[in-house]
Amino acid sequence: MFGSRIIARSFASSAASNAAKVAVLGAAGGIGQPLSLLMKLNPLVTELSLYDIVNTPGVAADLSHINTKAKVTGHKGADSLAAALTGSDVIIIPAGVPRKPGMTRDDLFNTNAGIVKTLAEGAAKYAPKAHILVIANPVNSTVPIVAEVFKKHGVFDPARLFGVTSLDVVRASTFVGEVKNSNPEEINVHVVGGHSGVTIMPLLSQTGIKFSQEEIEKLTNRIQFGGDEVVKAKDGTGSATLSMAQAGARFANSLLKALNGQKGIVEPTYVYSPVAKKDGVDFFATNVELGPQGVAKIHPLGSLSAYEQKLYDAAVPELKKNIQKGVEFVAKN
Repeated sequence: MFGSRIIARSFASSAASNAAKVAVLGAAGGIGQPLSLLMKLNPLVTELSLYDIVNTPGVAADLSHINTKAKVTGHKGADSLAAALTGSDVIIIPAGVPRKPGMTRDDLFNTNAGIVKTLAEGAAKYAPKAHILVIANPVNSTVPIVAEVFKKHGVFDPARLFGVTSLDVVRASTFVGEVKNSNPEEINVHVVGGHSGVTIMPLLSQTGIKFSQEEIEKLTNRIQFGGDEVVKAKDGTGSATLSMAQAGARFANSLLKALNGQKGIVEPTYVYSPVAKKDGVDFFATNVELGPQGVAKIHPLGSLSAYEQKLYDAAVPELKKNIQKGVEFVAKN
C-alpha cells in the first residue's frame, strides 16, 4: 500500500496542477512495460494510454490495479492508434526492436525507422500539439524522422520534440561514481552530442572532479559503449530496458513538472538546436531548460578540454550522416 506512495513521491514533490494524458507507444515491450509502470506511479499523470501491436490490454489491466490516480487504457493494433493518441499531452515512443549482440544502433534503422514514421504520422494527425519523447533507436536518426513527418503535416514545433538521451547521463554518473568511490546520485556529468557510440560526448572536465587522462579515456569509452555491456550480458535476449525505462521516466517527469509551471528544470536531451549549426548539424544534445511550451532554453556546450574538442570533431560527421539518413528515409517513403 505504501510502496506506490513512496515511489510516486520520488517523481514529483507536489500533486499535478493540470491533468496530463501520457501515451506510451510500444507499451508491451521490454522498455515499454517498466516505463509504463513508472508512469502509472507518477502523480502528475492522470491518464495513461498504452499502445502496442500485441498484449497491451493485458499490460493495461495489470497496471490498472495499482492504487494511483492515473486511469489506464490499453490499445492494441493500428486501428486503435487514433484513440490511444487523441488528447495526449506527452507521447513517449520506446517502440521498435531491441539491439542484439554485434548490432549497432544504426543496424536497427531499417526496422525501427518504419515503425517510428508510422507512429509519428499518427501523432501528427491525432495529437499535433503533444510533446514527443523519442526513445526508439537509433535516436540520432529517429528524431529527425519525426521532425520530417511533422513538417510534411505542417505541425512541426521544435520546442515539442525530444530525443531521450538521459540514459547516457545516468550511466555517466554511475561509472564516475564507481571510479571515484562516490555517490552517483550526487554526480552530474554533462553528456552532449548524440545517442550512439562516438556521438556520445561526456564532458568530464565540467564536473569539478579531477581525473587522470587514463581515467578520462576509459570512462569516455565506457559511457559511449555502455549499452554494449548490457547487450552482451543479456546474451542475445535484448538490450538495456530497465535502466532505459528509468532514464525515460526521469525525463518525462521533468517535462511534466515544467509543463505544470515549475521553474529551473534542466535535462540533457537531443533536440533541434543551434549549438552545432555552424558545423551543419541540426540536432544536438545539450542541457536544455524545460518550460510550459517544452524547450525553453538550449544551453551551450561550455568550455571544452582539448580531448573533448577531439570528441566533438569525431561526433560531428557521424551526427550529420545519422540525421541525413532520417531525413532521406521520410523523403523516400
